Amino acid sequence: MTTLDDLMKLPGAMAAFEFRGSGEMLEHRIAYPDRINESTLDLLAHMCAANLSIATMQARGWEKVTGMEGFYPIQEFTLIGFDWSVVVSGLQREQYKQAGKFSLPPFMGVVLANESADYEAAFGLLERKEPVP
Repeated sequence: MTTLDDLMKLPGAMAAFEFRGSGEMLEHRIAYPDRINESTLDLLAHMCAANLSIATMQARGWEKVTGMEGFYPIQEFTLIGFDWSVVVSGLQREQYKQAGKFSLPPFMGVVLANESADYEAAFGLLERKEPVP
């Protein structure tokens, strides 16, 4: 499974963090404290949790109203900002749910500087299931 240290090796990685569905930040790494600090990262974790909840509600409602499938569950998303963006994944949580496990791992996110961000690499790393060598 991917770790915060793995995420910090991505091009443009400014910070990586784990958080609960409530938004509580559990662990983090910050590479550039002059560009993003712990307080901002904590606020970002809460914002990501809120966005995941809203997107989940919308996806479930859309599927129910339209009969279309494939929108739920929300597993990953990207929030693009002016200078930096965040890529968040709850994919490991969904895999635990499907396996019937009750102790869910946290959500993971990485903050990337837009000028060097590689979103595909970030999603690829967050989707990785096997242990990192």
